Amino acid sequence: MIDRRLSIAPMMDRTDKHFRYFMRLLTKHSVLYTEMITTGALIHGNRNEFLSFNSNENPIAIQLGGNHPKELAECACMAENEGYDEINLNIGCPSDRVQNGKFGASLMSNKDLVAECVNNISANITIPVTIKTRIGIDNHDSYEFLKEFVGTVSQAGCKTFIIHARKAILKGLSPKENRNIPPLDYKRVYKIKETFPNIDIIINGGFTRIEQIKPQFEYVDGVMIGRAAYKNPFLIATIDNLIFNNSQALVARKDILEKYKSYAEKQIQKGVSLSNLTRHIIGLYQGRPGARKFRQMLSSDISKNNINFFEEIIKSVS
Repeated sequence: MIDRRLSIAPMMDRTDKHFRYFMRLLTKHSVLYTEMITTGALIHGNRNEFLSFNSNENPIAIQLGGNHPKELAECACMAENEGYDEINLNIGCPSDRVQNGKFGASLMSNKDLVAECVNNISANITIPVTIKTRIGIDNHDSYEFLKEFVGTVSQAGCKTFIIHARKAILKGLSPKENRNIPPLDYKRVYKIKETFPNIDIIINGGFTRIEQIKPQFEYVDGVMIGRAAYKNPFLIATIDNLIFNNSQALVARKDILEKYKSYAEKQIQKGVSLSNLTRHIIGLYQGRPGARKFRQMLSSDISKNNINFFEEIIKSVS
Protein backbone atom coordinates (compact mmCIF):
# COMPACT_ATOMS: atom_id res chain seq x y z
CA MET A 1 0.00 0.00 0.00
CA ILE A 2 1.34 3.44 -0.98
CA ASP A 3 1.82 6.00 1.78
CA ARG A 4 0.64 9.26 0.20
CA ARG A 5 1.08 11.61 3.13
CA LEU A 6 3.68 13.51 1.10
CA SER A 7 4.09 13.61 -2.66
CA ILE A 8 5.86 15.69 -5.29
CA ALA A 9 3.55 16.98 -8.01
CA PRO A 10 3.91 16.15 -11.70
CA MET A 11 5.30 19.25 -13.43
CA MET A 12 5.86 19.67 -17.15
CA ASP A 13 9.52 20.19 -18.08
CA ARG A 14 10.45 19.63 -14.45
CA THR A 15 9.81 16.14 -13.07
CA ASP A 16 11.93 14.11 -15.46
CA LYS A 17 13.88 11.13 -14.15
CA HIS A 18 16.91 13.27 -13.24
CA PHE A 19 14.86 15.55 -11.02
CA ARG A 20 13.15 12.53 -9.48
CA TYR A 21 16.53 10.95 -8.71
CA PHE A 22 17.54 14.21 -7.04
CA MET A 23 14.28 14.26 -5.04
CA ARG A 24 14.83 10.72 -3.83
CA LEU A 25 18.15 11.80 -2.35
CA LEU A 26 16.16 14.29 -0.26
CA THR A 27 13.11 12.24 0.62
CA LYS A 28 12.89 8.50 1.19
CA HIS A 29 9.12 8.31 1.52
CA SER A 30 7.42 10.83 -0.78
CA VAL A 31 5.53 9.55 -3.81
CA LEU A 32 7.18 10.83 -6.99
CA TYR A 33 5.28 11.60 -10.20
CA THR A 34 6.38 11.78 -13.81
CA GLU A 35 5.57 14.66 -16.07
CA MET A 36 2.26 14.19 -17.84
CA ILE A 37 2.74 11.70 -20.70
CA THR A 38 0.06 11.53 -23.35
CA THR A 39 -1.31 8.22 -24.56
CA GLY A 40 -0.30 9.15 -28.10
CA ALA A 41 3.31 9.63 -27.08
CA LEU A 42 3.44 6.18 -25.48
CA ILE A 43 1.58 4.32 -28.20
CA HIS A 44 3.26 5.96 -31.20
CA GLY A 45 6.51 7.35 -29.76
CA ASN A 46 9.61 6.04 -28.02
CA ARG A 47 7.89 4.31 -25.12
CA ASN A 48 11.17 3.09 -23.61
CA GLU A 49 12.37 6.67 -23.25
CA PHE A 50 9.08 7.89 -21.81
CA LEU A 51 8.75 5.01 -19.32
CA SER A 52 12.36 4.94 -18.14
CA PHE A 53 13.04 5.66 -14.48
CA ASN A 54 15.85 5.09 -12.00
CA SER A 55 15.89 2.15 -9.61
CA ASN A 56 15.77 4.42 -6.55
CA GLU A 57 12.54 6.20 -7.52
CA ASN A 58 9.82 3.93 -6.10
CA PRO A 59 7.20 4.63 -5.01
CA ILE A 60 6.62 6.29 -8.35
CA ALA A 61 3.45 7.13 -10.26
CA ILE A 62 3.06 7.82 -13.95
CA GLN A 63 0.68 10.58 -14.94
CA LEU A 64 -1.19 9.93 -18.16
CA GLY A 65 -3.01 12.42 -20.35
CA GLY A 66 -5.78 11.24 -22.64
CA ASN A 67 -9.50 10.64 -22.98
CA HIS A 68 -9.79 7.29 -24.75
CA PRO A 69 -10.55 4.46 -22.29
CA LYS A 70 -8.90 1.68 -24.31
CA GLU A 71 -5.77 3.71 -25.08
CA LEU A 72 -5.42 4.71 -21.42
CA ALA A 73 -5.77 1.07 -20.38
CA GLU A 74 -3.10 0.05 -22.91
CA CYS A 75 -0.69 2.66 -21.59
CA ALA A 76 -1.47 1.75 -17.98
CA CYS A 77 -0.52 -1.86 -18.75
CA MET A 78 2.80 -0.68 -20.20
CA ALA A 79 3.51 1.32 -17.06
CA GLU A 80 2.62 -1.50 -14.69
CA ASN A 81 4.88 -3.87 -16.63
CA GLU A 82 7.74 -1.37 -16.26
CA GLY A 83 7.37 -1.29 -12.49
CA TYR A 84 5.32 1.84 -11.79
CA ASP A 85 3.34 1.79 -8.54
CA GLU A 86 0.38 3.97 -9.56
CA ILE A 87 -1.45 5.27 -12.61
CA ASN A 88 -2.56 8.89 -12.30
CA LEU A 89 -4.94 10.58 -14.72
CA ASN A 90 -4.51 14.26 -15.48
CA ILE A 91 -7.90 15.94 -15.08
CA GLY A 92 -6.43 19.29 -14.09
CA CYS A 93 -4.14 20.73 -16.78
CA PRO A 94 -5.70 23.85 -18.40
CA SER A 95 -3.23 24.42 -21.27
CA ASP A 96 -4.55 25.15 -24.75
CA ARG A 97 -2.78 22.10 -26.17
CA VAL A 98 -4.44 19.84 -23.64
CA GLN A 99 -7.84 21.47 -24.16
CA ASN A 100 -7.51 20.98 -27.92
CA GLY A 101 -6.92 17.29 -27.21
CA LYS A 102 -10.07 17.27 -25.05
CA PHE A 103 -8.40 15.96 -21.93
CA GLY A 104 -6.90 17.50 -18.80
CA ALA A 105 -9.12 19.91 -16.85
CA SER A 106 -11.75 20.02 -19.58
CA LEU A 107 -12.65 16.41 -18.68
CA MET A 108 -14.09 17.59 -15.36
CA SER A 109 -17.25 18.48 -17.32
CA ASN A 110 -17.56 14.87 -18.52
CA LYS A 111 -17.51 12.81 -15.33
CA ASP A 112 -19.06 9.79 -17.05
CA LEU A 113 -16.20 9.58 -19.56
CA VAL A 114 -13.64 9.90 -16.76
CA ALA A 115 -15.44 7.10 -14.91
CA GLU A 116 -15.32 4.95 -18.04
CA CYS A 117 -11.58 5.60 -18.37
CA VAL A 118 -10.99 4.63 -14.73
CA ASN A 119 -13.12 1.51 -15.14
CA ASN A 120 -11.20 0.37 -18.21
CA ILE A 121 -7.84 0.96 -16.61
CA SER A 122 -8.78 -0.77 -13.35
CA ALA A 123 -10.02 -3.83 -15.23
CA ASN A 124 -6.61 -4.33 -16.84
CA ILE A 125 -4.08 -3.62 -14.07
CA THR A 126 -3.54 -4.43 -10.41
CA ILE A 127 -1.92 -1.17 -9.26
CA PRO A 128 -4.04 1.81 -8.08
CA VAL A 129 -5.63 4.35 -10.40
CA THR A 130 -5.74 7.91 -9.07
CA ILE A 131 -7.05 11.25 -10.31
CA LYS A 132 -5.40 14.68 -10.15
CA THR A 133 -8.00 17.36 -10.64
CA ARG A 134 -9.21 20.83 -9.64
CA ILE A 135 -12.09 21.99 -7.46
CA GLY A 136 -13.91 23.12 -10.60
CA ILE A 137 -13.62 24.67 -14.05
CA ASP A 138 -14.91 28.01 -15.33
CA ASN A 139 -18.48 28.50 -14.07
CA HIS A 140 -18.71 24.88 -12.93
CA ASP A 141 -17.13 25.56 -9.57
CA SER A 142 -19.77 24.76 -6.96
CA TYR A 143 -19.28 22.22 -4.21
CA GLU A 144 -22.08 20.13 -5.72
CA PHE A 145 -20.24 19.96 -9.04
CA LEU A 146 -17.08 18.67 -7.37
CA LYS A 147 -19.04 16.26 -5.19
CA GLU A 148 -20.81 14.74 -8.20
CA PHE A 149 -17.52 14.39 -10.06
CA VAL A 150 -15.79 12.62 -7.16
CA GLY A 151 -18.83 10.47 -6.44
CA THR A 152 -19.21 9.26 -10.02
CA VAL A 153 -15.52 8.59 -10.61
CA SER A 154 -14.98 6.90 -7.24
CA GLN A 155 -17.77 4.42 -8.00
CA ALA A 156 -15.81 3.43 -11.12
CA GLY A 157 -12.83 2.35 -9.00
CA CYS A 158 -10.79 5.45 -8.15
CA LYS A 159 -10.12 5.62 -4.41
CA THR A 160 -7.57 8.46 -4.37
CA PHE A 161 -8.18 12.01 -5.55
CA ILE A 162 -5.42 14.64 -5.59
CA ILE A 163 -7.23 17.95 -5.62
CA HIS A 164 -5.58 21.24 -6.54
CA ALA A 165 -7.63 23.61 -4.39
CA ARG A 166 -8.18 26.14 -7.18
CA LYS A 167 -10.59 26.03 -10.05
CA ALA A 168 -9.21 26.14 -13.59
CA ILE A 169 -10.19 28.97 -15.92
CA LEU A 170 -9.94 27.40 -19.35
CA LYS A 171 -10.24 30.56 -21.45
CA GLY A 172 -8.30 33.70 -20.67
CA LEU A 173 -5.62 32.43 -18.29
CA SER A 174 -2.31 30.72 -19.07
CA PRO A 175 -1.27 27.56 -17.20
CA LYS A 176 1.05 29.71 -15.06
CA GLU A 177 -1.76 32.14 -14.24
CA ASN A 178 -4.01 29.21 -13.41
CA ARG A 179 -1.53 28.20 -10.71
CA ASN A 180 -1.82 31.57 -8.99
CA ILE A 181 -4.82 33.72 -9.93
CA PRO A 182 -7.86 31.56 -9.06
CA PRO A 183 -8.16 31.74 -5.26
CA LEU A 184 -7.36 28.77 -3.08
CA ASP A 185 -10.29 27.09 -1.35
CA TYR A 186 -8.90 24.49 1.04
CA LYS A 187 -12.23 24.22 2.86
CA ARG A 188 -13.92 22.78 -0.21
CA VAL A 189 -11.31 20.02 -0.31
CA TYR A 190 -11.80 19.38 3.41
CA LYS A 191 -15.55 19.09 2.84
CA ILE A 192 -15.00 16.49 0.12
CA LYS A 193 -13.07 14.40 2.64
CA GLU A 194 -15.94 14.74 5.13
CA THR A 195 -18.41 13.64 2.46
CA PHE A 196 -16.26 10.71 1.26
CA PRO A 197 -14.46 9.47 4.40
CA ASN A 198 -13.44 6.18 2.77
CA ILE A 199 -11.63 7.86 -0.13
CA ASP A 200 -8.07 9.17 0.14
CA ILE A 201 -8.05 12.92 -0.47
CA ILE A 202 -4.69 14.58 -1.14
CA ILE A 203 -4.59 18.38 -1.13
CA ASN A 204 -2.42 20.43 -3.51
CA GLY A 205 -1.88 24.12 -4.13
CA GLY A 206 0.03 26.93 -2.45
CA PHE A 207 2.15 24.94 -0.01
CA THR A 208 5.53 26.64 0.30
CA ARG A 209 6.33 26.51 4.05
CA ILE A 210 6.71 23.69 6.51
CA GLU A 211 4.30 25.39 8.92
CA GLN A 212 1.50 24.91 6.40
CA ILE A 213 1.90 21.16 6.07
CA LYS A 214 1.22 19.33 9.31
CA PRO A 215 -2.14 21.03 10.10
CA GLN A 216 -3.49 19.62 6.83
CA PHE A 217 -3.57 16.10 8.25
CA GLU A 218 -6.45 17.07 10.50
CA TYR A 219 -8.60 17.36 7.39
CA VAL A 220 -7.11 15.29 4.56
CA ASP A 221 -4.94 12.23 3.98
CA GLY A 222 -1.91 13.83 2.38
CA VAL A 223 -0.25 16.88 0.87
CA MET A 224 1.21 17.27 -2.61
CA ILE A 225 3.89 19.92 -3.13
CA GLY A 226 4.65 21.34 -6.57
CA ARG A 227 6.74 24.36 -7.54
CA ALA A 228 8.09 24.85 -4.01
CA ALA A 229 9.86 21.49 -4.31
CA TYR A 230 11.64 22.77 -7.40
CA LYS A 231 12.47 26.25 -6.13
CA ASN A 232 13.53 25.14 -2.65
CA PRO A 233 14.33 21.40 -2.81
CA PHE A 234 15.75 21.08 0.70
CA LEU A 235 12.30 21.99 2.03
CA ILE A 236 11.29 18.45 1.06
CA ALA A 237 13.96 16.87 3.26
CA THR A 238 12.72 18.93 6.20
CA ILE A 239 9.08 17.99 5.60
CA ASP A 240 9.97 14.33 5.06
CA ASN A 241 11.65 14.31 8.45
CA LEU A 242 8.66 16.03 10.08
CA ILE A 243 5.91 13.88 8.60
CA PHE A 244 7.53 10.46 8.76
CA ASN A 245 9.31 11.03 12.09
CA ASN A 246 12.66 9.86 10.79
CA SER A 247 15.12 9.17 13.58
CA GLN A 248 18.03 9.93 11.28
CA ALA A 249 19.37 13.48 11.12
CA LEU A 250 18.60 15.51 8.04
CA VAL A 251 20.95 14.75 5.18
CA ALA A 252 23.54 17.47 4.49
CA ARG A 253 23.40 19.46 1.26
CA LYS A 254 27.05 18.65 0.57
CA ASP A 255 26.31 14.91 0.75
CA ILE A 256 23.44 15.41 -1.71
CA LEU A 257 25.81 17.13 -4.13
CA GLU A 258 28.38 14.33 -3.83
CA LYS A 259 25.76 11.68 -4.63
CA TYR A 260 24.25 13.68 -7.46
CA LYS A 261 27.69 14.21 -8.94
CA SER A 262 28.19 10.43 -9.13
CA TYR A 263 24.81 10.10 -10.80
CA ALA A 264 25.59 12.92 -13.25
CA GLU A 265 28.85 11.27 -14.30
CA LYS A 266 27.00 8.07 -15.25
CA GLN A 267 24.31 9.98 -17.13
CA ILE A 268 26.84 12.01 -19.10
CA GLN A 269 28.43 8.75 -20.25
CA LYS A 270 24.99 7.87 -21.65
CA GLY A 271 24.87 11.11 -23.62
CA VAL A 272 22.81 13.30 -21.26
CA SER A 273 23.93 16.94 -21.30
CA LEU A 274 25.33 18.27 -18.07
CA SER A 275 23.15 21.39 -18.24
CA ASN A 276 20.06 19.18 -18.32
CA LEU A 277 21.24 17.61 -15.06
CA THR A 278 22.37 20.73 -13.22
CA ARG A 279 19.20 22.74 -13.88
CA HIS A 280 17.33 20.61 -11.34
CA ILE A 281 19.60 21.38 -8.39
CA ILE A 282 19.90 25.15 -8.76
CA GLY A 283 17.65 25.80 -5.74
CA LEU A 284 19.42 23.44 -3.32
CA TYR A 285 20.95 26.28 -1.30
CA GLN A 286 17.88 28.53 -1.41
CA GLY A 287 17.94 30.83 1.61
CA ARG A 288 21.41 29.74 2.69
CA PRO A 289 24.77 31.56 2.65
CA GLY A 290 26.44 31.08 -0.71
CA ALA A 291 23.15 30.47 -2.54
CA ARG A 292 23.76 33.22 -5.10
CA LYS A 293 27.26 31.99 -5.92
CA PHE A 294 25.93 28.44 -6.16
CA ARG A 295 23.31 29.53 -8.70
CA GLN A 296 25.84 31.54 -10.67
CA MET A 297 28.27 28.63 -10.92
CA LEU A 298 25.53 26.28 -12.08
CA SER A 299 24.50 28.77 -14.74
CA SER A 300 28.00 29.33 -16.07
CA ASP A 301 29.38 27.91 -19.28
CA ILE A 302 31.55 25.46 -17.39
CA SER A 303 28.45 23.58 -16.33
CA LYS A 304 27.81 22.65 -19.95
CA ASN A 305 31.08 20.90 -20.58
CA ASN A 306 33.07 19.89 -17.53
CA ILE A 307 31.93 17.49 -14.81
CA ASN A 308 34.85 18.63 -12.66
CA PHE A 309 33.04 21.87 -11.96
CA PHE A 310 31.08 19.88 -9.33
CA GLU A 311 34.21 19.79 -7.22
CA GLU A 312 34.50 23.56 -7.41
CA ILE A 313 30.87 23.95 -6.40
CA ILE A 314 31.17 21.57 -3.47
CA LYS A 315 34.22 23.45 -2.20
CA SER A 316 32.50 26.82 -2.62
CA VAL A 317 29.53 25.88 -0.42
CA SER A 318 31.30 23.70 2.17
